Amino acid sequence: MLPHHQQTIDRVTAHFKDNPDFLALIIGGSLAKNWHTPDSDVDIMLIATDAEYARRLPTNELTYFTTEFCDYEGGYVDGKILDMAFLHDVAARGSEPARSAFVGAWIAVSRIEGLEDLLAQITTYPETTHIHKLQSFYAQLEAAHWFVGEGEKRGNRYLSMRYATEMVLYTTRLMLAHNRMLYPFHKWMLKALEQAPDKPDDLLHRIETLLADPNKANAKALFDCVTGFTDWPKPPEGWGARFLQDVETTWRTGDVYIADW
Repeated sequence: MLPHHQQTIDRVTAHFKDNPDFLALIIGGSLAKNWHTPDSDVDIMLIATDAEYARRLPTNELTYFTTEFCDYEGGYVDGKILDMAFLHDVAARGSEPARSAFVGAWIAVSRIEGLEDLLAQITTYPETTHIHKLQSFYAQLEAAHWFVGEGEKRGNRYLSMRYATEMVLYTTRLMLAHNRMLYPFHKWMLKALEQAPDKPDDLLHRIETLLADPNKANAKALFDCVTGFTDWPKPPEGWGARFLQDVETTWRTGDVYIADW
């Protein structure tokens, strides 16, 4: 960590350590994952008391932002205000992006017994949904590959570009799941993919080629790279039926859209 980031964290910690409205201060973001650059901000999570959280909830005062602790150009402290119920919900049933926010995070201030154990539960890969996710991500990859071709056939540039990025998304989700790595949402997903130990050697090259020129040939090259890598679990009902279930009918069941799993 760079000295100016540590100085900022020290100032934030001093500011909140005796504040009775907050039970804990957790440092997360790019600093926690060692993905930071010199001008990175400092991401924090503040765990409020139940009373403080209830006071803030009606007016949605659940974010924190300040530049007062930073003395480097472009620096700021940015964060979320959470309660203990949120942490327990994430540990029990949180999405991968919600869990990933805590990967590498460390506790700067805490008056919560067992917080370290709770964070360990949150950041544990959810094994019980592993096969189902692989099947669904594979179905999404099949569908996106088909749509890129449809876009080219119909001269529909939007369709080709839209589903080229879907191919990249579900390629990444397949590979991260294969490696039991949590998906960190779009901003950092390719950075996480770079660090996945078990993947095709030319995968990142195929991804960049498709993004630069989203056509049928480049889509097939990526598709073949992924599908030839291993014998992926496939949905027993077929990829089309799984695509329908995961995308087109979620509004009826109230399920979370697959991209946010």
